[in-house]
Amino acid sequence: MATIHIDYLGELRTDCVHLQSGTHITTDAPTDNQGRGEAFSPTDLVVNALGSCIITTMAIMARREGIELRGSALDVTKIMTSQPPRRIARIEVDLVLRAETLPDDETRARLEKIAHTCPVAISLHPDIEQAVQIRWEVAETV
Repeated sequence: MATIHIDYLGELRTDCVHLQSGTHITTDAPTDNQGRGEAFSPTDLVVNALGSCIITTMAIMARREGIELRGSALDVTKIMTSQPPRRIARIEVDLVLRAETLPDDETRARLEKIAHTCPVAISLHPDIEQAVQIRWEVAETV
């Protein structure tokens, strides 16, 4: 059974439906490649997938360790090649992990390893450079 259904809308746009949830995502070609840049481009979704996968898999492990990462945040930057063929050359991930108490060094190392071995990270072509920076902060309590 399919996971996603995609309809091409014309004008370099698609409507993508996640079949299990019914959630829609619109894609648009970027302005530097004949599009309007009014939605995620397909390559934006690739780098978004990496960032989302990193934090989600880290949160799964953190939960098992009794650590809550709510409030953590990532900035993800996509860098395309300057020469043909057009492709993602580098993905930069700046990750700030926030926890009420910082984990010990061993736990922190295991969590940080996930950033480089999550399912999306190991599925991307090895020619795509993945530069992941991780900082830990104590989360503010309310």
